[in-house]
Amino acid sequence: MPANKSSSDTESALWQQQHAAPKGQSGLRATNERRILALIRQHHQLPKADIAKETGLSAQAATVIINKLEKEELVYRGRPQKGKRGQPSIPFSLNAQGAYGLGIRIGRRSIQITLIDFCGKVQAALREQWQYPTVDIMLRFVKKAMAAVTATLNAQQKQKICGVGVAMPFEIWRWSEQAGAPESILEQWRQLSIVPVLQELTSLPVFMCNDHTAACAAELWFGEHKTIHDYLYCFIGTFVGGGLVLNGQLHVGRNGNAGAIGSLPFMQGHGQTQLINQSSLYIFERTLNQHHIDSSFLHSNTAVWPSDLPGLDEWIHGVAEGLAYAALNAHGILDLDGVIIEGAVPRDVLNKILSVCKQKLAEADGRGLSPITLLQGSVGADAQSLGSAHLPLLMLYSI
Repeated sequence: MPANKSSSDTESALWQQQHAAPKGQSGLRATNERRILALIRQHHQLPKADIAKETGLSAQAATVIINKLEKEELVYRGRPQKGKRGQPSIPFSLNAQGAYGLGIRIGRRSIQITLIDFCGKVQAALREQWQYPTVDIMLRFVKKAMAAVTATLNAQQKQKICGVGVAMPFEIWRWSEQAGAPESILEQWRQLSIVPVLQELTSLPVFMCNDHTAACAAELWFGEHKTIHDYLYCFIGTFVGGGLVLNGQLHVGRNGNAGAIGSLPFMQGHGQTQLINQSSLYIFERTLNQHHIDSSFLHSNTAVWPSDLPGLDEWIHGVAEGLAYAALNAHGILDLDGVIIEGAVPRDVLNKILSVCKQKLAEADGRGLSPITLLQGSVGADAQSLGSAHLPLLMLYSI
């Protein structure tokens, strides 16, 4: 197993490399291509005149780029649309089969591989639960699942898989007690150079990010909340975490950890802990295990949990208290438009958490702060998986 000099150093370097600005004329051309693709994705379809106006490009420059994107089968022209006057305009849309992204979500209780098309629609997915994450199982699963999720693609389509996104908790080995995993097993992740290993295994470019950042990116790109541009994103998973959007752009921070609310100090009883020990799913999992109830359903994305689960109401109130605390702190520093709460929980449970969280915020001393808008996530429990699959498309075709 290849050794890694430092996981945090590697993650920081990856983010810096992936977000480096292109240089030179070819770089400028690539940037304008990305801007046009992003505009078309945002509006679903746009004619050349509107693309030129939005980007500030000349009509000729916009035409050259659009023709290039059409030749590469990344966009396609629709039927001419008649206006009130002048020649009919021809709208351009993203070609769903123009490119594909593969995502590997490595979670603390499950692993999933997802294949999406260029428009973000899931084409295939394969998921497997585990007691805790191990390197050996991950490698075996990736090899098996890669073949399974791409089986429906023909040879030409397989050539259009542009890369693999990996979404996983950074420094996954640091919370062995909470994850219920042997330290020696989780320590193997510290020694793994995961990017080159997966590049060799898949023969594709590999991009990494934090699992909760991936979920936040999925909400930003595919979610319904388009009217807010500065928000904290909170995801209730086995461990709670989050992401940050500023000025309508994903803000990852210097080391890719922006919005890492799970690591926030939190007063619990008479001692200080982290928010991860207040608002995470593993806490409810422990409660069920203490009552000798099989808790595996918590990690299977079931739409409904069994009724009358012991300790559910107490857990919901604890989660909401922690998220209200995180929301107040983030809002006090950043003056946000809102806070979006999502999670790997059924919608009715998420609604209850949101309701209690609003109540906690109403009871809090918010003098000096504007009211906080709380919103439910619109992508759903698979936001991390969708975000991981979208990562290569984001890195290669977006700004």
